[in-house]
Amino acid sequence: MSEAIHAGSHDRVVTSVAKPPNVWRLICEDVACVKTRDPAARGKLETLLTYPGIHAIIWHRVANWLWLHDHRFPARLVSWFCRFLTNIDIHPGATIGRRFFIDHGAGVVIGETAIVGDDVTMYHGVTLGGVSWSPGRRHPTLEDGVIVGAGAKILGPITVGGNARIGANSVVIETVSRDSTVVGIPAKTVHRDVVRHTFGGRINLNHHLIPDPVGEAFAALVDRVEFLEARLANLQLKVKGAAQTSAAHGERSGAAEPPRII
Repeated sequence: MSEAIHAGSHDRVVTSVAKPPNVWRLICEDVACVKTRDPAARGKLETLLTYPGIHAIIWHRVANWLWLHDHRFPARLVSWFCRFLTNIDIHPGATIGRRFFIDHGAGVVIGETAIVGDDVTMYHGVTLGGVSWSPGRRHPTLEDGVIVGAGAKILGPITVGGNARIGANSVVIETVSRDSTVVGIPAKTVHRDVVRHTFGGRINLNHHLIPDPVGEAFAALVDRVEFLEARLANLQLKVKGAAQTSAAHGERSGAAEPPRII
């Protein structure tokens, strides 16, 4: 009997630890996290009343709760109302982690099977979209701490690793490794940095400090062309000098035809 009691107590402890936070706690965390992501945030009340990204995530928490409890039509109705008010379209079936922040927010689209981890920051114009009609998982997974720049499109059932940065207007169609920075169409990894995640307790928002691989490639090509042009000019001078020397020598020796340079 004692063992049974202890076993039951252990089960209750495990259940309580594994139980996810309620909707109200999630909303409180969503509001509180803004001050660590946006220097313009001046207070919780102002944030709550004026940030469309906060309004969108609040409505989504409600819609997602309805969706998970099989109230599908009310969930879709709440989602539609949220889009009407905020211009942010989050499917009620999408899984959104804790302390999620959408800055500015306009034009953000998150699909039904998308999974967003904790402490993710997203800017306006971002799409987490699908590329298949097949049932099941069709949308991306963003792990904890990801930053997605404005206008980026992340498509398909791929995974963006923790603390990764997606450059603005990038199109991501392949899995992104942890701590990477990707840019371009299609997006390619241009940088990896495992120490940039936080500073002073705040998330590092320096997502504009992104290398320019195309510019670097053109700069290398320009340097190479300049080097080859200088080398060619030097060779031309040598050939011209050799030709003049040979011509002068031919005149002195009475050669019938000018020398040929091979």
